[in-house]
Amino acid sequence: MTAAAASFAQPGAAQIAADVEHALAEDLGSGDATAGLLPGDARARAQLTCRDAAVIAGSAWFDACFRRLDPAVRIDWSVRDGDRVDPGTLICRLSGHARSLVTAERSALNFLQLLSATATITADYVAAVAGTGVRVLDTRKTVPGLRVAQKYAVRCGGGHNQRMGLYDAILIKENHIIAAGSIGAAVTAARTLHPELPLEVEVEGLDELEQALQAGADRIMLDNFELAQMHEAVKRTAGRVPLEISGNVDLKTIGEFARTGVDFISVGALTKHVRAIDLSLRLQLD
Repeated sequence: MTAAAASFAQPGAAQIAADVEHALAEDLGSGDATAGLLPGDARARAQLTCRDAAVIAGSAWFDACFRRLDPAVRIDWSVRDGDRVDPGTLICRLSGHARSLVTAERSALNFLQLLSATATITADYVAAVAGTGVRVLDTRKTVPGLRVAQKYAVRCGGGHNQRMGLYDAILIKENHIIAAGSIGAAVTAARTLHPELPLEVEVEGLDELEQALQAGADRIMLDNFELAQMHEAVKRTAGRVPLEISGNVDLKTIGEFARTGVDFISVGALTKHVRAIDLSLRLQLD
């Protein structure tokens, strides 16, 4: 099965190519000084095994690293993005120019181990809220330069994307409110500047919740609310506006938070508290 068969809409080819170009440039520099130990015309086969229980993500970046150096490389996938695998699972087989395989290996594995880690932890959080109807969201707390890739990995793990950046939605937070003078003033100014964008207000208490409701926010984020406050916020809002929880969220708390009746829970840990998945690529000369 090829990566193209993945069920999740991937970023555009240009975005993936740019990510890969940067990764290879920082690794290669003036050239791979060690790859020259291999005969120039040598061909090789390799197989990739996952050593952890994981959800796979990032196959397109993995492929692009090898194809950037050897357009004719053959990559046969046994799994696709979004698949959960056990330790010891064969992920894919490769064949091509030996030098290209060893040169692209590290960059390709870096993408796959990071994005699979993001997908895996996302799947754990999604499982923790199963049956509640709550959507698990990512945040902007991503690895610099890899936001699009990590947000794709979140989708592979069953999560959902919050805003991509500062340009596609408005999130009015404490400092914006201070600068504007009030929640109402901040919302009015934001609507005037960008009436086409969805608008969310972060609130730090029930009084601010009431202000955000009166101001006409499209969504309200409950920041670091206590559990009893969450229940009260859901009661007061009565479904008029979607509610999102942020802060103090981990795998121990998210289930209880989800059962308060909120609509979304955003989790920075999906993209910033990740442990790379252990992968092994073994090469054999033809």
